[in-house]
Amino acid sequence: MDTNLVKYLAELGKLEFSSEELEKTAEEMTDIIALMDTVKEIDITYDDLKDNHNVYLDNLRTDEPKASMPTSKVLQNAENTNNCFVVPKVVE
Repeated sequence: MDTNLVKYLAELGKLEFSSEELEKTAEEMTDIIALMDTVKEIDITYDDLKDNHNVYLDNLRTDEPKASMPTSKVLQNAENTNNCFVVPKVVE
């Protein structure tokens, strides 16, 4: 990236740079662009056989049905006990 482009971008951004700062910024932006070019080279295609090799489903607990809480206990602190909760209005 050359200093003319950095100067143009600085004008667009209402920034002021000295000539040394322009050169330093041009070098830094060139390094950033080079880094982004290396990131573009990374293969990000999804392969479900390769990507899920660390997922183990052998040691999961068994799914056993259990009794749920009684409705009366769940609603004991609710204002309206008609099998529903009353929540504060969030939209006028």
